[in-house]
Amino acid sequence: MRTSARAIAIAFAVGASLAPFGARAFESGSTGADGPFNPTVNTVVPLPPSGIFNFTSVSIPSGVTVTFQRNTTNTPVVILATGNVTIAGSINVSGSAAPAAGTAGDGVQGDDATPGLGGPGGFDGGRGGRAGASGTTITQAGAGLGPGGGQAGIATVPNQRQFGGGGGGFGAGGGNNRGHEFGYTAVTYGNVAGLGGLAYGSSQLLPLIGGSGGGGGAGGATFEGSGGGGGGGALLIAASGTVSITGSIVANGGGAGLSRGGGTNVGGGGGGGGRGGAIRIVASTITGNGPISAAGGNRGDNQDAGEQSGGFGAVGRIRLEADVNNHTGTRTGILTADVPGPVFVAGTPTLRIASVAGVAAPAAPTGSADITLPAATPNPVTVFFETTGVPVGNTVRLTVTPAFGATTSVTTPALTGTTASATASVNVNLPVGPSVLSAQTTYTVVAALGDLLKNFAGNERVEKVTLIATLGGPSKAKLITVSGKEYEVPAEVLRIAALGG
Repeated sequence: MRTSARAIAIAFAVGASLAPFGARAFESGSTGADGPFNPTVNTVVPLPPSGIFNFTSVSIPSGVTVTFQRNTTNTPVVILATGNVTIAGSINVSGSAAPAAGTAGDGVQGDDATPGLGGPGGFDGGRGGRAGASGTTITQAGAGLGPGGGQAGIATVPNQRQFGGGGGGFGAGGGNNRGHEFGYTAVTYGNVAGLGGLAYGSSQLLPLIGGSGGGGGAGGATFEGSGGGGGGGALLIAASGTVSITGSIVANGGGAGLSRGGGTNVGGGGGGGGRGGAIRIVASTITGNGPISAAGGNRGDNQDAGEQSGGFGAVGRIRLEADVNNHTGTRTGILTADVPGPVFVAGTPTLRIASVAGVAAPAAPTGSADITLPAATPNPVTVFFETTGVPVGNTVRLTVTPAFGATTSVTTPALTGTTASATASVNVNLPVGPSVLSAQTTYTVVAALGDLLKNFAGNERVEKVTLIATLGGPSKAKLITVSGKEYEVPAEVLRIAALGG
C-alpha cells in the first residue's frame, strides 16, 4: 500500500495593508541573490525547494514563454524582485491536460486513463476507470486531488452507464458531469456521481493555493474512462517597482481526456476539467494591457454518448495589489484588488498527519508515495495527527482517496494534550494501491473570540472554526456563524483575534 501523506503547514495572512501614516512604497522582500532574470528563448525553470526566486529584475521579451518544473513538494512559484518585472512574453503555470482514452492508433500506448498533472502548487486530476465494467455498481475511476477535487465518475446498474467525472473546484464549485445535465438520477441509474468539486480558498490568496484536479471518468466494458485534467498552478509576483504586463500570465486548468465508445456498458466516461489556478501580483504599480488568465479546463466529452461526458473545471482566482493599478488587460478568473498587503505571514493553527501504521510522514512530503507500507500490512492501520493552536477535546476527520474507488472517511476521538500541542489517532482500512489522505478539524470558539471574529463574518458572532489540512496540498480555515453561515478567511485572522484584534 502506497500512501501519500502530504500535510503542509503554511502561512495565512490578513489581506489588508497594516502600514502606518506616511506609508513607504511597497517592498517585495527580495534579497536580489538570484540577480536579473532575462531569458531570450522559451525556458523551463526548475523550482528551488522553497519555490522562491530572489531576483533584482525580470524581463521576459515578446515571443518567449517561461514555464516551471515542479519541485518535490510541489510549492507555488514565488517571484520576488527588488526592481521592475516586465512581461512582454508569457509566464505559464497551467495544469496539463489528460490524454484521450480509447483512441485507436493515436501512437501512444498505455496512456488511457492517465490524469493531467497540476501546475506548480496545483493538484493532479483523478485516474480514469479501468475497462471491463462488471454487473455491479462500483466506482471505477479516481477522484481529483486537492481540497476541491472533482468526484469520480460511476459505473451504474441496472442500466449500466458509465458517467463522467466532476470538474475541479477552487473559488467556485466545479461543474457536474453531463449525466446530471441530462436529468439522470440515483433513482433511475443507481448513482450518477461525478459532482463538481467544492469551492475553497481565500480571496486574498493567502495562503497561495492552486486549483484542484478534475475527477476521472468511469470505465466501460470495452473502453477505459479518461483521466481528469490537472488544476492550474499558483503564482506570486511581488516587485518593489512596476509590474508591466503586455504579454500574458496564465494559470489555466488542464482539460480532461476525451472518451470513446457510447452505448450501454461499452464506452468510458469522460473526465472532469481541472480548476483554474491562482495568480497574485503585488507591486508599487501594475500596468499593461496583457491578459491574465486562470480559466477552468474543458470537460472530457464522450464522442458517442453525451451523458457520459465529464464536468467543466471552474475558473480560478486573480488578485492584484498595488498603490497604482493601471492594468487594462482581460482577467479570466475571480478578481479582487487592493493596496499592497503582506507577502508572507506566519503563526497560525496547524494540522498534520504524523504517521501511518507506525511509519513517520516525511518533514517535506511530496504527495507521491511519501509512505510505503508492505503489502502484507494488516488493516485497519492507525493514523496519528498533530495540531498546534487547536483546543483539545475536538476531533479530526480523515478522508482516504484511492487511485480507484470510493473515498472513505473516519473520525478520531477527541484531541488530547494542550492547545499549543495536541495529538489524536484513528484506525482506518486502506485499499490496495496508492491513496491520498486529507484531514480536517472543527472547533468551537469562546464568545469573546467569536465577537472579535464577527468583522470577518458578516457582522455575526462566530461559533465554530474549521481548520483543514489537505494531504497533497495546503490547509485553509473557515468561520461558521451562530446561524450556520460560512465564511472562508485567512487563518491569520484567528491569531490576530486571539491577541485582542
